Amino acid sequence: MADDGGMAARVDALESILIEKGYVEPAALDVIVETYERDVGPRNGAKVVARSWTDPAYRERLRHDATSAIAELGFSGRGGEHMVALENSPELHHLVVCTLCSCYPWPVLGLPPTWYKSPAYRSRAVIDPRGVLADFGVTLPDSTRIAVHDSTSEVRYLVVPMRPVGTEGWAEDQLAALVTRDSMIGTGLPRIP
Repeated sequence: MADDGGMAARVDALESILIEKGYVEPAALDVIVETYERDVGPRNGAKVVARSWTDPAYRERLRHDATSAIAELGFSGRGGEHMVALENSPELHHLVVCTLCSCYPWPVLGLPPTWYKSPAYRSRAVIDPRGVLADFGVTLPDSTRIAVHDSTSEVRYLVVPMRPVGTEGWAEDQLAALVTRDSMIGTGLPRIP
């Protein structure tokens, strides 16, 4: 699912018009984008995942009440009011999609990628999840079942990918560096150390 160059051109055109008409300051737009890309972005979710990999008590809280467990780490807000954590395993791989629009857990994943909102992803994820995963370079064994979860305005999902082998004894910040945005949506896997 490649980024749509047409979408980028439309965004640039809209931004130019808003700036030209004085509705928005360029610096304000930069701050908003930077906030969601760097501060509120996938790093938050990566910290949640890393904590769940290293702290069994936290992992249990995340399983039973993801909203509260995520808020313990200071991540909450619009788009994260009701979170559900989904754990991947060798037997089961979770894939998140919003079939109606683009419901997305902004507090833990930041800005949604362009492909997440595309009609192609939204329909194919439900019809052909293995094909979508293959498009992202993820090939799972035939024995691994794929569960597709439809994010809504009421429920948002965070996929907890499997911890990479060989990371026993690693600190949370080292583990968080392995967690990618796509692995928390289910369209990717964590980085291999």
